[in-house]
Amino acid sequence: MSLKKTEITVLGGGVIGLSVALRMLNAGREVTLIDPKEPGTGTSFGNAGTIAEYAVLPVGSPEIIRQLPSLLFNKNSPIAIKRSAILSLCPWLIKFLYQSMPKNAARNAQAIASLVQGSRMRWEELSSQVGGESFLKTDGNIYLYPKEELLDYGIRDIDKRRQLGLNAEILNIDELKKLEPNLDLSEGGASFFPDGAYMNDPGKMVKLILNASINKGCQIISKTATKIERVNDGIKVHLDNESTILTKQLVVAAGAYSKKFAQQAGDKIPLDVERGYHVEYDMAEPLLNRPCCYAAGGFYMSPMSGRLRVVGTVELGGLSPKISQHRIKYLEKGARLFFPTLSNPSRTWLGFRPSIPDSRPVISQSSKGNDIVYAFGHGHIGLTLAPITAEIVESILTKTKTPKSISEFSATRF
Repeated sequence: MSLKKTEITVLGGGVIGLSVALRMLNAGREVTLIDPKEPGTGTSFGNAGTIAEYAVLPVGSPEIIRQLPSLLFNKNSPIAIKRSAILSLCPWLIKFLYQSMPKNAARNAQAIASLVQGSRMRWEELSSQVGGESFLKTDGNIYLYPKEELLDYGIRDIDKRRQLGLNAEILNIDELKKLEPNLDLSEGGASFFPDGAYMNDPGKMVKLILNASINKGCQIISKTATKIERVNDGIKVHLDNESTILTKQLVVAAGAYSKKFAQQAGDKIPLDVERGYHVEYDMAEPLLNRPCCYAAGGFYMSPMSGRLRVVGTVELGGLSPKISQHRIKYLEKGARLFFPTLSNPSRTWLGFRPSIPDSRPVISQSSKGNDIVYAFGHGHIGLTLAPITAEIVESILTKTKTPKSISEFSATRF
């Protein structure tokens, strides 16, 4: 059994893990990153590409409590639950409902708002560092409300976000048409977030972070970590080829796969999995100038380089790689509400989002010390929060002042 020694080990090669690795390499630390797949090819690749400082409202809310039965058991809703997973999901769902109560939802929103603030600025800095400026667009993002009753909901939604300090505007149909000429709404309107940003190829941006990390000396190990354990001289990470790594400090940034490692470190985190989907349509010009979210349908339409990506919906139900064709058809049907002439998609995709009942990620040291640090559970805003998460993780590893208050993201809050 071979044993490798290193200073810092990062479990997980998504945008969070890679951002942490690059941050620590810039600080002159020795870093090893472990991921069984090519880093940056999972959920960090398949998302909507949005840098969403406006995404301050938790998934759980009083409105969700009222809608939950129809959302979960109507197969045509934007939120679905695999029937085979209902029993195993019950503990998570109970916590989710509790966090959806008015006071809890308000507290969660305030915490998320404080964390996402400044995300665009940090991404501008990171993209400049890795040479990804051409992939980062700052044209804002849009929520669509194609019916009058949906627009009324959108106005209330915007009011909540403005109370949390967000810059947002309500657009009528003519104003929307100026920004998005290919959208032809007969009623309703939209909300516009002018400070929003997006990537027209998040996979390539994450690849640049990977390359920058490798150039600075990051060692990539393409194996599956099976177990972590504290030993006298550090943290031992067991791999699936029976080799081990001895590391002084460990960062758990394995997204939807993080729960078991936190448990092995002594912390029980109520993390479960959202199965997210996308379909893509290849085209020279992707029909939209910026990401547009159909809020009632739970999906984005995002302009990517050479394609239009339709991405979203929530399917609670574990890590099975089997794609739900019904979820795929749901996205296709949703896209055709706005672009009726779309043909069959060029490709489809399934990924796994780490979901925590209060919609707040875990960014903290473990309950037993900063030898193990957590950076997971970001849900739908992992891409948005990657740079600030890396900054916070560095402060925890080095025992320096955190750039933001992080008490609301502690592993011990559960």
